[in-house]
Amino acid sequence: MTPRAQVEAEPRAGRPSAAQTRRRCAATRTVRPRDDLIRFVIGPTGAVVPDTTGVLPGRGLWLSADRDVINTACAHNLFAKNFRVRAIIDGDLADRVEALLAQRCLDLIGLAQRCGQLAAGGTKVRQALAADRSALVVVASDASTDEWRRISRLAPEVPRVVLFTSTELAAALGRGRVVYAAILKGGAKGGLAARIMVEAKRLQGLRSNQGSQPGLGSPSGGMGGTRLTDGAPTVRNDEPLES
Repeated sequence: MTPRAQVEAEPRAGRPSAAQTRRRCAATRTVRPRDDLIRFVIGPTGAVVPDTTGVLPGRGLWLSADRDVINTACAHNLFAKNFRVRAIIDGDLADRVEALLAQRCLDLIGLAQRCGQLAAGGTKVRQALAADRSALVVVASDASTDEWRRISRLAPEVPRVVLFTSTELAAALGRGRVVYAAILKGGAKGGLAARIMVEAKRLQGLRSNQGSQPGLGSPSGGMGGTRLTDGAPTVRNDEPLES
C-alpha cells in the first residue's frame, strides 16, 4: 500500500502488473482485468474462501466483482464444477466478500492517514482541492448534496468515492464524524489513491444498494477517473483453473 513507505513493490521487469493481467470470469466467461474480479480458493476443509488480496496459495477461480455474478456461481456451485472437488459454500458468500472489500478499502483510507497522505474535514479538503493536491475525494454517503456541490466546483475533475457513511469513515480514521476526506497526491502509479479506487470499484459491484448512490466517479457525475493503468493487457494461460 509509496512515499509513505513504498506501499506497493514495483512489478518485476518483463512481468505484467496486476491491473494489466486479465482473467476469465467463471460465470460470465468474459475476460477482464484482474482488478475487476474476485479470486476464490478451496480451503483445507473444502470451504470456498474469498481471496480478496489474491495471495492465497493454490489454484483459484475468478468471478466478476458483482453480487449477481457471485450469487449465480453459488446457485450453480461453479466452484465444485471448476475445482472438481466437493466445495462447501458457508452462509451468504456475496455478503462475506462485500464485508471483506469494505474493510480493505477502509483500512487503506486509514493507512493514508497514518502515512500523511490524507486531509480530513471540509476545510482541509477545500484547501487540498484548491492547491491541486488531491488525487481522490472520499465523500460520506450521508453528506449534504448542496455542500458537496460547492466543494466539488474547486476541482470537478478529481474522482470521488461515495460508499461509506460518516460513522464508518470516523471509525476508520479514529476521530469524530468524518464527511469529507482527500487522499493526497504522491507515490508511484498513483499511490494509495489508485489502490483505494481499485478496491472501491470492486466494492461497488457488491453493494446491494448501489443504485441509490453514485458510488464512484467524478464530482460532476459519470464514471470518469476510474482508469488507473495504461498499456496492453496480458492474458495468462498457464493456470487452467484460474478461469
